[in-house]
Amino acid sequence: MPKETAFKLTYATMFNPPEELHTRFEDALTKVKANLGKEHTMLIGGKERKAKATFEDRSPINTDWVLGVFQQGDEHDAADAIAAARAAFPAWSGCSWQERLALLRKAADLIDERIYEFGAVIALEVGKNRMEALSDAAEAADLIRYACDQINANSGFIKKMGEDPLQGFKAVNYSVLRPYGVWLIVSPFNFPAALTGGPAGAALAAGNTIVIKPASDTPWTSRLLADCFRDAGLPDGVVNYVTGPGRTLGQALIDNPDVDGITFTGSFDVGMGIYRSFAQGSYVRPTILELGGKNPAIVSKNADIEEAALGIVRSAFGLQGQKCSACSRVYIERPVYQKILSRVVELTNKLAIGDPTDRSVYLGPVVNKNSYADFQAYIKEINEAGGRFLTGGKILTDGDFDKGYFCAPTIVVDLPMDHRLWKQEMFVPITTLTQVETLEEAMGYANDVGYGLTAGFYGSLDEAQWFFENIRAGVTYANRPQGATTGAWPGFQPFGGWKGSGSSGKNAGGLYYVQLYMHEQIQTLIQKS
Repeated sequence: MPKETAFKLTYATMFNPPEELHTRFEDALTKVKANLGKEHTMLIGGKERKAKATFEDRSPINTDWVLGVFQQGDEHDAADAIAAARAAFPAWSGCSWQERLALLRKAADLIDERIYEFGAVIALEVGKNRMEALSDAAEAADLIRYACDQINANSGFIKKMGEDPLQGFKAVNYSVLRPYGVWLIVSPFNFPAALTGGPAGAALAAGNTIVIKPASDTPWTSRLLADCFRDAGLPDGVVNYVTGPGRTLGQALIDNPDVDGITFTGSFDVGMGIYRSFAQGSYVRPTILELGGKNPAIVSKNADIEEAALGIVRSAFGLQGQKCSACSRVYIERPVYQKILSRVVELTNKLAIGDPTDRSVYLGPVVNKNSYADFQAYIKEINEAGGRFLTGGKILTDGDFDKGYFCAPTIVVDLPMDHRLWKQEMFVPITTLTQVETLEEAMGYANDVGYGLTAGFYGSLDEAQWFFENIRAGVTYANRPQGATTGAWPGFQPFGGWKGSGSSGKNAGGLYYVQLYMHEQIQTLIQKS
Protein backbone atom coordinates (compact mmCIF):
# COMPACT_ATOMS: atom_id res chain seq x y z
CA MET A 1 0.00 0.00 0.00
CA PRO A 2 1.13 3.61 -0.45
CA LYS A 3 3.52 4.65 2.30
CA GLU A 4 1.41 7.56 3.55
CA THR A 5 -1.12 5.22 5.18
CA ALA A 6 -0.36 3.13 8.27
CA PHE A 7 -2.91 0.49 7.26
CA LYS A 8 -1.26 -2.71 6.05
CA LEU A 9 -3.43 -4.44 3.48
CA THR A 10 -3.37 -8.23 3.45
CA TYR A 11 -6.01 -10.90 2.88
CA ALA A 12 -6.42 -11.12 6.65
CA THR A 13 -6.86 -7.37 7.23
CA MET A 14 -8.94 -6.47 4.18
CA PHE A 15 -12.30 -6.75 5.95
CA ASN A 16 -11.99 -3.38 7.71
CA PRO A 17 -10.03 -0.91 5.56
CA PRO A 18 -9.77 2.85 6.09
CA GLU A 19 -12.17 5.09 4.19
CA GLU A 20 -9.31 6.55 2.17
CA LEU A 21 -8.84 3.23 0.44
CA HIS A 22 -12.36 3.29 -0.98
CA THR A 23 -12.08 6.91 -2.10
CA ARG A 24 -8.82 6.33 -3.92
CA PHE A 25 -10.04 3.12 -5.51
CA GLU A 26 -13.11 4.88 -6.90
CA ASP A 27 -10.98 7.72 -8.30
CA ALA A 28 -8.72 5.21 -10.03
CA LEU A 29 -11.70 3.23 -11.34
CA THR A 30 -13.11 6.36 -12.99
CA LYS A 31 -9.78 6.97 -14.74
CA VAL A 32 -9.38 3.37 -15.85
CA LYS A 33 -12.92 3.20 -17.22
CA ALA A 34 -12.28 6.36 -19.23
CA ASN A 35 -9.46 4.57 -21.06
CA LEU A 36 -11.00 1.22 -21.94
CA GLY A 37 -10.56 -0.36 -25.34
CA LYS A 38 -7.02 0.77 -26.08
CA GLU A 39 -4.53 -1.45 -27.86
CA HIS A 40 -1.66 -2.85 -25.79
CA THR A 41 1.58 -4.22 -27.16
CA MET A 42 3.92 -6.97 -26.08
CA LEU A 43 7.31 -6.07 -24.63
CA ILE A 44 10.29 -7.89 -26.11
CA GLY A 45 13.88 -6.79 -25.59
CA GLY A 46 12.70 -3.44 -24.27
CA LYS A 47 10.72 -2.69 -27.44
CA GLU A 48 6.97 -2.57 -27.97
CA ARG A 49 5.86 -5.37 -30.29
CA LYS A 50 2.67 -5.87 -32.26
CA ALA A 51 1.59 -9.22 -33.63
CA LYS A 52 -0.13 -10.14 -36.86
CA ALA A 53 -3.42 -10.64 -35.04
CA THR A 54 -5.07 -9.31 -31.88
CA PHE A 55 -7.73 -10.38 -29.39
CA GLU A 56 -10.14 -8.50 -27.16
CA ASP A 57 -9.97 -8.62 -23.39
CA ARG A 58 -13.62 -8.39 -22.26
CA SER A 59 -14.88 -8.02 -18.72
CA PRO A 60 -16.77 -10.93 -17.14
CA ILE A 61 -18.90 -8.33 -15.34
CA ASN A 62 -20.36 -7.15 -18.63
CA THR A 63 -19.13 -8.80 -21.80
CA ASP A 64 -20.00 -5.69 -23.78
CA TRP A 65 -17.08 -3.95 -22.09
CA VAL A 66 -13.89 -4.27 -24.13
CA LEU A 67 -11.15 -3.57 -21.60
CA GLY A 68 -8.38 -3.58 -24.15
CA VAL A 69 -7.05 -5.08 -27.35
CA PHE A 70 -4.01 -7.34 -26.95
CA GLN A 71 -1.56 -9.02 -29.26
CA GLN A 72 -2.00 -12.61 -30.33
CA GLY A 73 1.64 -13.58 -30.30
CA ASP A 74 2.92 -16.56 -32.24
CA GLU A 75 5.93 -18.87 -32.38
CA HIS A 76 8.18 -16.14 -33.79
CA ASP A 77 7.31 -13.79 -30.94
CA ALA A 78 8.03 -16.59 -28.47
CA ALA A 79 11.45 -17.21 -30.02
CA ASP A 80 12.28 -13.50 -30.05
CA ALA A 81 11.28 -13.04 -26.42
CA ILE A 82 13.46 -15.95 -25.30
CA ALA A 83 16.35 -14.70 -27.44
CA ALA A 84 16.02 -11.24 -25.87
CA ALA A 85 16.08 -12.75 -22.39
CA ARG A 86 19.10 -14.86 -23.31
CA ALA A 87 20.97 -11.83 -24.63
CA ALA A 88 20.25 -9.86 -21.45
CA PHE A 89 21.25 -12.66 -19.08
CA PRO A 90 25.06 -12.19 -18.90
CA ALA A 91 24.87 -8.56 -17.82
CA TRP A 92 21.95 -9.06 -15.43
CA SER A 93 23.42 -12.14 -13.74
CA GLY A 94 26.85 -10.53 -13.76
CA CYS A 95 25.90 -7.42 -11.82
CA SER A 96 26.02 -7.56 -8.03
CA TRP A 97 23.05 -8.97 -6.18
CA GLN A 98 22.83 -5.65 -4.34
CA GLU A 99 22.25 -3.81 -7.64
CA ARG A 100 19.55 -6.25 -8.69
CA LEU A 101 17.73 -5.98 -5.40
CA ALA A 102 17.80 -2.18 -5.46
CA LEU A 103 16.05 -2.17 -8.86
CA LEU A 104 13.49 -4.79 -7.79
CA ARG A 105 12.64 -2.84 -4.65
CA LYS A 106 11.99 0.16 -6.88
CA ALA A 107 9.62 -1.99 -8.95
CA ALA A 108 7.77 -3.06 -5.77
CA ASP A 109 7.48 0.59 -4.75
CA LEU A 110 6.00 1.42 -8.15
CA ILE A 111 3.37 -1.29 -7.67
CA ASP A 112 2.48 0.37 -4.38
CA GLU A 113 2.28 3.78 -6.00
CA ARG A 114 0.02 2.43 -8.75
CA ILE A 115 -1.95 0.04 -6.56
CA TYR A 116 -5.34 1.68 -7.14
CA GLU A 117 -4.91 1.46 -10.91
CA PHE A 118 -3.92 -2.18 -10.46
CA GLY A 119 -6.96 -2.77 -8.27
CA ALA A 120 -9.39 -1.23 -10.74
CA VAL A 121 -7.96 -3.23 -13.64
CA ILE A 122 -7.97 -6.49 -11.68
CA ALA A 123 -11.58 -5.97 -10.57
CA LEU A 124 -12.70 -5.32 -14.15
CA GLU A 125 -10.55 -8.03 -15.71
CA VAL A 126 -10.94 -10.88 -13.19
CA GLY A 127 -14.21 -10.00 -11.48
CA LYS A 128 -12.64 -9.65 -8.01
CA ASN A 129 -14.24 -7.42 -5.46
CA ARG A 130 -12.27 -4.25 -4.78
CA MET A 131 -10.60 -5.51 -1.60
CA GLU A 132 -9.50 -8.80 -3.18
CA ALA A 133 -8.23 -6.88 -6.21
CA LEU A 134 -6.19 -4.41 -4.18
CA SER A 135 -4.81 -7.22 -2.02
CA ASP A 136 -3.69 -9.09 -5.15
CA ALA A 137 -1.55 -6.13 -6.17
CA ALA A 138 -0.26 -5.54 -2.64
CA GLU A 139 0.76 -9.19 -2.42
CA ALA A 140 2.73 -8.91 -5.66
CA ALA A 141 4.80 -6.07 -4.20
CA ASP A 142 5.36 -7.95 -0.93
CA LEU A 143 6.36 -11.14 -2.73
CA ILE A 144 9.01 -9.23 -4.68
CA ARG A 145 10.29 -7.62 -1.49
CA TYR A 146 10.35 -10.93 0.35
CA ALA A 147 12.49 -12.53 -2.36
CA CYS A 148 14.86 -9.58 -2.06
CA ASP A 149 14.87 -9.92 1.73
CA GLN A 150 15.88 -13.58 1.48
CA ILE A 151 18.74 -12.84 -0.90
CA ASN A 152 19.92 -10.07 1.40
CA ALA A 153 19.54 -12.11 4.59
CA ASN A 154 21.73 -14.81 3.07
CA SER A 155 24.33 -12.39 1.66
CA GLY A 156 23.58 -13.39 -1.90
CA PHE A 157 23.82 -17.08 -0.99
CA ILE A 158 27.61 -17.02 -1.08
CA LYS A 159 28.71 -19.23 1.82
CA LYS A 160 32.18 -20.24 2.90
CA MET A 161 32.57 -23.97 3.48
CA GLY A 162 35.14 -26.02 5.40
CA GLU A 163 38.83 -26.07 4.45
CA ASP A 164 40.47 -29.30 3.32
CA PRO A 165 43.19 -30.56 5.72
CA LEU A 166 46.00 -30.48 3.14
CA GLN A 167 49.65 -30.29 4.13
CA GLY A 168 51.51 -27.61 2.18
CA PHE A 169 48.34 -26.20 0.65
CA LYS A 170 45.52 -23.88 1.62
CA ALA A 171 42.09 -24.85 0.35
CA VAL A 172 39.31 -22.29 0.12
CA ASN A 173 35.81 -23.64 -0.59
CA TYR A 174 32.67 -21.63 -1.29
CA SER A 175 29.09 -22.64 -1.97
CA VAL A 176 27.53 -20.19 -4.41
CA LEU A 177 23.94 -20.25 -5.63
CA ARG A 178 23.83 -18.98 -9.20
CA PRO A 179 20.93 -18.30 -11.59
CA TYR A 180 19.91 -20.77 -14.26
CA GLY A 181 19.42 -18.36 -17.16
CA VAL A 182 16.10 -17.72 -18.93
CA TRP A 183 13.01 -18.37 -16.82
CA LEU A 184 9.48 -18.72 -18.23
CA ILE A 185 6.55 -17.64 -16.05
CA VAL A 186 3.10 -18.83 -17.10
CA SER A 187 0.63 -17.16 -14.77
CA PRO A 188 -3.07 -17.77 -14.02
CA PHE A 189 -6.12 -15.55 -14.28
CA ASN A 190 -7.16 -15.64 -10.63
CA PHE A 191 -4.15 -13.84 -9.11
CA PRO A 192 -2.73 -12.05 -12.16
CA ALA A 193 -0.60 -9.68 -10.07
CA ALA A 194 0.61 -11.87 -7.20
CA LEU A 195 1.14 -15.07 -9.19
CA THR A 196 2.97 -13.20 -11.91
CA GLY A 197 4.88 -10.78 -9.72
CA GLY A 198 5.86 -13.35 -7.10
CA PRO A 199 7.63 -15.83 -9.41
CA ALA A 200 8.99 -12.94 -11.48
CA GLY A 201 10.47 -11.27 -8.42
CA ALA A 202 12.09 -14.48 -7.20
CA ALA A 203 13.51 -15.35 -10.61
CA LEU A 204 14.87 -11.84 -11.13
CA ALA A 205 16.31 -11.50 -7.63
CA ALA A 206 18.15 -14.76 -8.22
CA GLY A 207 19.70 -13.28 -11.38
CA ASN A 208 17.59 -14.92 -14.09
CA THR A 209 15.99 -13.06 -16.96
CA ILE A 210 12.33 -13.77 -17.62
CA VAL A 211 9.56 -14.17 -20.15
CA ILE A 212 6.04 -13.59 -18.80
CA LYS A 213 3.11 -15.29 -20.50
CA PRO A 214 -0.18 -14.38 -18.73
CA ALA A 215 -3.53 -16.09 -19.00
CA SER A 216 -5.49 -14.81 -21.98
CA ASP A 217 -8.30 -13.71 -19.63
CA THR A 218 -5.98 -11.33 -17.75
CA PRO A 219 -3.30 -9.82 -20.00
CA TRP A 220 -3.76 -6.23 -18.79
CA THR A 221 -2.68 -6.79 -15.18
CA SER A 222 0.53 -8.52 -16.26
CA ARG A 223 1.30 -5.66 -18.62
CA LEU A 224 1.02 -3.24 -15.71
CA LEU A 225 3.58 -5.38 -13.86
CA ALA A 226 5.94 -5.45 -16.82
CA ASP A 227 5.69 -1.65 -16.94
CA CYS A 228 6.69 -1.42 -13.27
CA PHE A 229 9.80 -3.52 -13.89
CA ARG A 230 10.71 -1.45 -16.93
CA ASP A 231 10.04 1.88 -15.24
CA ALA A 232 12.13 0.83 -12.24
CA GLY A 233 15.13 0.71 -14.56
CA LEU A 234 15.62 -3.00 -15.22
CA PRO A 235 17.70 -3.29 -18.42
CA ASP A 236 16.08 -4.10 -21.75
CA GLY A 237 15.43 -7.80 -22.23
CA VAL A 238 15.55 -8.69 -18.55
CA VAL A 239 11.74 -8.74 -18.44
CA ASN A 240 9.81 -9.73 -21.55
CA TYR A 241 6.02 -9.90 -21.82
CA VAL A 242 4.11 -11.79 -24.50
CA THR A 243 0.42 -12.54 -24.94
CA GLY A 244 -1.49 -15.11 -26.91
CA PRO A 245 -3.03 -18.59 -26.82
CA GLY A 246 -1.51 -21.27 -24.63
CA ARG A 247 -1.82 -23.91 -27.35
CA THR A 248 0.40 -21.97 -29.78
CA LEU A 249 2.41 -19.21 -28.12
CA GLY A 250 2.54 -20.97 -24.77
CA GLN A 251 3.60 -24.29 -26.24
CA ALA A 252 6.27 -22.61 -28.37
CA LEU A 253 7.73 -21.07 -25.21
CA ILE A 254 7.71 -24.38 -23.36
CA ASP A 255 9.26 -26.26 -26.28
CA ASN A 256 12.12 -23.80 -26.76
CA PRO A 257 15.41 -25.41 -25.64
CA ASP A 258 16.76 -22.04 -24.53
CA VAL A 259 14.31 -21.90 -21.61
CA ASP A 260 16.21 -22.96 -18.50
CA GLY A 261 13.31 -23.13 -16.04
CA ILE A 262 9.57 -22.67 -15.83
CA THR A 263 7.01 -21.66 -13.22
CA PHE A 264 3.40 -22.52 -13.96
CA THR A 265 0.34 -21.93 -11.82
CA GLY A 266 -2.95 -23.45 -12.96
CA SER A 267 -4.90 -26.66 -13.25
CA PHE A 268 -3.47 -30.09 -12.50
CA ASP A 269 -4.10 -31.42 -16.00
CA VAL A 270 -2.49 -28.49 -17.80
CA GLY A 271 0.40 -28.39 -15.35
CA MET A 272 1.17 -32.07 -15.71
CA GLY A 273 1.05 -31.65 -19.48
CA ILE A 274 3.62 -28.85 -19.23
CA TYR A 275 5.75 -30.96 -16.88
CA ARG A 276 5.82 -33.88 -19.30
CA SER A 277 6.38 -31.65 -22.31
CA PHE A 278 9.19 -29.72 -20.64
CA ALA A 279 10.87 -33.02 -19.73
CA GLN A 280 11.44 -33.76 -23.43
CA GLY A 281 14.51 -31.54 -23.47
CA SER A 282 18.07 -32.83 -23.65
CA TYR A 283 18.45 -32.70 -19.85
CA VAL A 284 16.39 -32.15 -16.70
CA ARG A 285 15.36 -28.53 -16.10
CA PRO A 286 13.62 -27.12 -13.03
CA THR A 287 9.85 -26.96 -13.19
CA ILE A 288 7.96 -25.18 -10.40
CA LEU A 289 4.29 -26.10 -10.49
CA GLU A 290 1.33 -25.01 -8.34
CA LEU A 291 -1.57 -27.12 -9.49
CA GLY A 292 -4.66 -26.41 -7.48
CA GLY A 293 -6.40 -27.96 -4.53
CA LYS A 294 -9.48 -29.60 -3.09
CA ASN A 295 -9.25 -27.96 0.28
CA PRO A 296 -11.05 -29.25 3.38
CA ALA A 297 -12.17 -27.62 6.59
CA ILE A 298 -12.76 -29.77 9.65
CA VAL A 299 -15.03 -28.51 12.42
CA SER A 300 -14.84 -30.06 15.88
CA LYS A 301 -17.69 -30.19 18.37
CA ASN A 302 -15.51 -27.83 20.44
CA ALA A 303 -15.32 -25.17 17.72
CA ASP A 304 -16.36 -21.56 18.05
CA ILE A 305 -19.46 -21.56 15.83
CA GLU A 306 -19.11 -17.97 14.62
CA GLU A 307 -15.40 -18.23 13.82
CA ALA A 308 -15.91 -21.46 11.92
CA ALA A 309 -18.89 -20.20 9.92
CA LEU A 310 -17.17 -16.95 8.98
CA GLY A 311 -13.99 -18.71 7.92
CA ILE A 312 -15.84 -21.28 5.83
CA VAL A 313 -17.98 -18.74 3.98
CA ARG A 314 -15.08 -16.38 3.29
CA SER A 315 -12.90 -19.17 1.93
CA ALA A 316 -15.66 -20.94 0.02
CA PHE A 317 -16.91 -17.88 -1.84
CA GLY A 318 -14.08 -15.37 -1.98
CA LEU A 319 -13.35 -14.72 -5.67
CA GLN A 320 -16.39 -16.85 -6.46
CA GLY A 321 -14.56 -20.01 -5.39
CA GLN A 322 -11.94 -19.47 -8.10
CA LYS A 323 -8.98 -19.91 -5.80
CA CYS A 324 -6.80 -22.99 -5.71
CA SER A 325 -7.07 -22.54 -1.93
CA ALA A 326 -10.90 -22.28 -1.85
CA CYS A 327 -12.70 -24.20 0.89
CA SER A 328 -14.66 -26.63 -1.26
CA ARG A 329 -15.53 -29.35 1.27
CA VAL A 330 -16.37 -29.23 4.97
CA TYR A 331 -16.52 -32.06 7.52
CA ILE A 332 -18.42 -31.20 10.72
CA GLU A 333 -18.79 -33.26 13.90
CA ARG A 334 -22.40 -34.22 14.46
CA PRO A 335 -23.06 -32.29 17.73
CA VAL A 336 -22.47 -28.91 16.02
CA TYR A 337 -23.49 -29.82 12.49
CA GLN A 338 -26.87 -28.10 12.45
CA LYS A 339 -25.56 -24.98 14.20
CA ILE A 340 -22.69 -24.58 11.73
CA LEU A 341 -24.95 -25.32 8.78
CA SER A 342 -27.53 -22.77 9.84
CA ARG A 343 -24.96 -20.03 10.38
CA VAL A 344 -23.11 -20.77 7.12
CA VAL A 345 -26.38 -20.55 5.20
CA GLU A 346 -27.33 -17.34 6.99
CA LEU A 347 -23.98 -15.68 6.20
CA THR A 348 -24.02 -16.87 2.59
CA ASN A 349 -27.48 -15.47 2.01
CA LYS A 350 -26.21 -12.07 3.14
CA LEU A 351 -23.44 -11.93 0.52
CA ALA A 352 -24.02 -9.20 -2.05
CA ILE A 353 -23.59 -10.29 -5.67
CA GLY A 354 -23.02 -7.96 -8.59
CA ASP A 355 -20.48 -5.58 -10.11
CA PRO A 356 -17.42 -6.25 -7.91
CA THR A 357 -16.18 -2.69 -8.25
CA ASP A 358 -19.16 -1.64 -6.12
CA ARG A 359 -18.24 -1.20 -2.48
CA SER A 360 -21.06 -3.35 -1.13
CA VAL A 361 -20.46 -6.35 -3.40
CA TYR A 362 -18.62 -9.45 -2.19
CA LEU A 363 -19.19 -11.81 -5.15
CA GLY A 364 -18.58 -10.84 -8.73
CA PRO A 365 -18.84 -13.06 -11.82
CA VAL A 366 -16.82 -16.14 -12.69
CA VAL A 367 -14.07 -15.33 -15.14
CA ASN A 368 -15.40 -16.58 -18.49
CA LYS A 369 -18.05 -18.56 -20.34
CA ASN A 370 -16.21 -21.85 -19.77
CA SER A 371 -16.37 -21.41 -16.01
CA TYR A 372 -19.99 -20.33 -16.35
CA ALA A 373 -20.75 -23.54 -18.24
CA ASP A 374 -18.79 -25.61 -15.72
CA PHE A 375 -20.90 -24.23 -12.88
CA GLN A 376 -24.11 -25.20 -14.65
CA ALA A 377 -22.80 -28.67 -15.45
CA TYR A 378 -21.79 -29.27 -11.83
CA ILE A 379 -25.18 -28.10 -10.58
CA LYS A 380 -26.89 -30.55 -12.93
CA GLU A 381 -24.61 -33.38 -11.83
CA ILE A 382 -25.15 -32.68 -8.12
CA ASN A 383 -28.90 -32.52 -8.59
CA GLU A 384 -28.94 -35.83 -10.45
CA ALA A 385 -26.84 -37.45 -7.70
CA GLY A 386 -29.31 -36.47 -5.00
CA GLY A 387 -27.38 -33.53 -3.55
CA ARG A 388 -29.48 -30.83 -1.91
CA PHE A 389 -28.93 -27.09 -2.37
CA LEU A 390 -29.30 -24.98 0.75
CA THR A 391 -28.30 -21.85 -1.16
CA GLY A 392 -27.69 -21.05 -4.81
CA GLY A 393 -27.75 -23.83 -7.33
CA LYS A 394 -28.44 -21.46 -10.19
CA ILE A 395 -26.99 -18.84 -12.48
CA LEU A 396 -28.16 -15.23 -12.24
CA THR A 397 -29.51 -13.63 -15.40
CA ASP A 398 -31.94 -10.89 -14.37
CA GLY A 399 -31.27 -7.20 -14.90
CA ASP A 400 -27.61 -6.22 -14.55
CA PHE A 401 -26.61 -9.89 -14.35
CA ASP A 402 -27.66 -10.47 -17.96
CA LYS A 403 -24.38 -9.39 -19.57
CA GLY A 404 -22.01 -11.19 -17.21
CA TYR A 405 -21.14 -14.62 -15.83
CA PHE A 406 -22.85 -14.53 -12.45
CA CYS A 407 -23.40 -17.67 -10.37
CA ALA A 408 -25.12 -17.84 -7.01
CA PRO A 409 -22.96 -19.05 -4.10
CA THR A 410 -23.98 -22.65 -3.60
CA ILE A 411 -23.98 -24.79 -0.46
CA VAL A 412 -24.56 -28.50 -1.05
CA VAL A 413 -25.47 -31.21 1.46
CA ASP A 414 -26.46 -34.87 1.09
CA LEU A 415 -24.05 -35.42 -1.79
CA PRO A 416 -23.07 -39.12 -1.65
CA MET A 417 -19.62 -39.51 -0.14
CA ASP A 418 -18.41 -41.59 -3.06
CA HIS A 419 -19.34 -38.88 -5.57
CA ARG A 420 -16.43 -37.61 -7.64
CA LEU A 421 -17.07 -33.96 -6.79
CA TRP A 422 -15.84 -34.56 -3.25
CA LYS A 423 -12.41 -34.99 -4.82
CA GLN A 424 -12.46 -32.89 -8.00
CA GLU A 425 -11.45 -29.23 -8.01
CA MET A 426 -14.41 -27.28 -9.41
CA PHE A 427 -13.15 -23.66 -9.33
CA VAL A 428 -16.64 -22.18 -9.06
CA PRO A 429 -18.73 -20.99 -6.05
CA ILE A 430 -19.84 -24.44 -4.86
CA THR A 431 -18.94 -26.05 -1.54
CA THR A 432 -20.10 -29.37 -0.11
CA LEU A 433 -20.77 -30.03 3.59
CA THR A 434 -21.37 -33.21 5.56
CA GLN A 435 -21.44 -34.43 9.14
CA VAL A 436 -19.01 -36.92 10.65
CA GLU A 437 -19.00 -38.94 13.87
CA THR A 438 -15.34 -38.33 14.80
CA LEU A 439 -12.42 -36.11 13.93
CA GLU A 440 -10.52 -39.19 12.80
CA GLU A 441 -13.23 -39.88 10.24
CA ALA A 442 -13.00 -36.27 9.03
CA MET A 443 -9.21 -36.49 8.74
CA GLY A 444 -9.54 -39.66 6.70
CA TYR A 445 -11.76 -37.87 4.21
CA ALA A 446 -9.60 -34.75 4.25
CA ASN A 447 -6.44 -36.62 3.27
CA ASP A 448 -8.07 -38.98 0.77
CA VAL A 449 -7.55 -36.79 -2.29
CA GLY A 450 -4.80 -36.28 -4.83
CA TYR A 451 -4.33 -32.68 -3.75
CA GLY A 452 -2.67 -31.22 -0.66
CA LEU A 453 -2.68 -27.46 -0.89
CA THR A 454 -4.51 -25.86 2.05
CA ALA A 455 -6.68 -27.02 4.94
CA GLY A 456 -8.50 -25.50 7.89
CA PHE A 457 -9.60 -26.59 11.33
CA TYR A 458 -11.82 -25.28 14.14
CA GLY A 459 -11.66 -26.74 17.64
CA SER A 460 -9.68 -26.81 20.87
CA LEU A 461 -5.95 -26.07 21.13
CA ASP A 462 -5.08 -29.73 21.66
CA GLU A 463 -7.22 -30.71 18.68
CA ALA A 464 -5.57 -28.03 16.55
CA GLN A 465 -2.15 -29.51 17.29
CA TRP A 466 -3.48 -32.95 16.34
CA PHE A 467 -4.76 -31.43 13.10
CA PHE A 468 -1.37 -29.91 12.23
CA GLU A 469 0.36 -33.22 12.85
CA ASN A 470 -2.00 -35.30 10.72
CA ILE A 471 -3.20 -33.18 7.81
CA ARG A 472 -1.35 -33.63 4.53
CA ALA A 473 -1.28 -30.13 3.10
CA GLY A 474 1.24 -27.36 2.59
CA VAL A 475 -0.69 -24.46 4.16
CA THR A 476 -2.77 -25.10 7.25
CA TYR A 477 -4.88 -22.86 9.47
CA ALA A 478 -6.60 -23.38 12.80
CA ASN A 479 -9.39 -21.26 14.31
CA ARG A 480 -9.06 -18.55 11.71
CA PRO A 481 -12.24 -16.52 11.08
CA GLN A 482 -10.49 -14.52 8.35
CA GLY A 483 -10.51 -17.64 6.17
CA ALA A 484 -10.64 -21.36 6.80
CA THR A 485 -8.32 -22.27 3.93
CA THR A 486 -7.46 -18.98 2.19
CA GLY A 487 -5.48 -15.85 2.90
CA ALA A 488 -1.77 -16.74 2.69
CA TRP A 489 0.69 -13.83 2.74
CA PRO A 490 4.45 -13.63 2.08
CA GLY A 491 6.43 -13.77 5.28
CA PHE A 492 3.36 -14.86 7.26
CA GLN A 493 1.84 -17.91 5.58
CA PRO A 494 4.05 -18.93 2.61
CA PHE A 495 1.94 -20.65 -0.03
CA GLY A 496 2.54 -24.03 -1.62
CA GLY A 497 1.18 -27.55 -1.80
CA TRP A 498 1.91 -31.22 -1.33
CA LYS A 499 1.01 -34.19 -3.53
CA GLY A 500 -0.74 -33.09 -6.73
CA SER A 501 -0.88 -29.47 -5.59
CA GLY A 502 2.79 -28.64 -6.05
CA SER A 503 6.09 -29.90 -7.38
CA SER A 504 8.74 -28.24 -5.24
CA GLY A 505 7.75 -28.82 -1.63
CA LYS A 506 8.72 -25.20 -0.93
CA ASN A 507 6.20 -22.41 -0.44
CA ALA A 508 6.19 -19.07 -2.28
CA GLY A 509 6.78 -16.09 -0.02
CA GLY A 510 8.72 -18.27 2.40
CA LEU A 511 12.21 -19.08 3.59
CA TYR A 512 13.09 -21.58 0.89
CA TYR A 513 11.45 -20.34 -2.31
CA VAL A 514 13.92 -18.03 -4.00
CA GLN A 515 16.58 -20.76 -3.87
CA LEU A 516 14.47 -22.77 -6.35
CA TYR A 517 15.53 -20.28 -9.01
CA MET A 518 19.24 -20.97 -8.52
CA HIS A 519 21.55 -23.95 -8.73
CA GLU A 520 24.55 -24.56 -6.53
CA GLN A 521 28.16 -24.31 -7.57
CA ILE A 522 31.01 -25.32 -5.27
CA GLN A 523 34.12 -23.26 -5.88
CA THR A 524 37.40 -24.70 -4.62
CA LEU A 525 40.65 -22.74 -4.87
CA ILE A 526 43.93 -24.38 -3.87
CA GLN A 527 47.03 -22.32 -3.08
CA LYS A 528 50.43 -23.40 -1.88
CA SER A 529 50.91 -22.41 1.75
